[in-house]
Amino acid sequence: MSHTSDSNDLTHFSLAGRARMVDVSAKPDSHRVAIASGVLRLRPATLERIRAGTVAKGNVLAVADVAAVMAAKRTPETIPMCHSLPLSGVDVQFEEILDADKEGCLGIRATVTASCVGPTGVEMEALCAVSAALLTIYDMCKAIDRGMRIENVQLEEKRGGKSGVWLRGEYK
Repeated sequence: MSHTSDSNDLTHFSLAGRARMVDVSAKPDSHRVAIASGVLRLRPATLERIRAGTVAKGNVLAVADVAAVMAAKRTPETIPMCHSLPLSGVDVQFEEILDADKEGCLGIRATVTASCVGPTGVEMEALCAVSAALLTIYDMCKAIDRGMRIENVQLEEKRGGKSGVWLRGEYK
């Protein structure tokens, strides 16, 4: 099997076609930032309980915030070919979505900004953090709303490294 190197090639495969962790030792460190987001759709009554702080398991968004930071820090333990990175920061934001979808559900959008100075990006850390935040909200509220659903977990922006800036709105 032959393999040529091209900027569009997947680099997580060896010449023999097996998965591998990419060697980034020759890449220079640069400041890197990744922003990811996702939405948890839930019933209006569930969102009201989160707002009111009456969910039996505690302060839902505070716990989800901590879960996001923990997930970002432990991403290489979940994603096999992901590098361990010295994170500089993880910022978690929650926003209510008050426009009901076709099922009458409202939403909570989680947005995570992860940053580091290193030889490779922090996209996976931001995506894992968003996922953990939304899963934590689900876990804490599932007894009152099993129909919740997670949607649109995605990278919004990345900055740094050789490829520079990537923005979701410019994705084609």
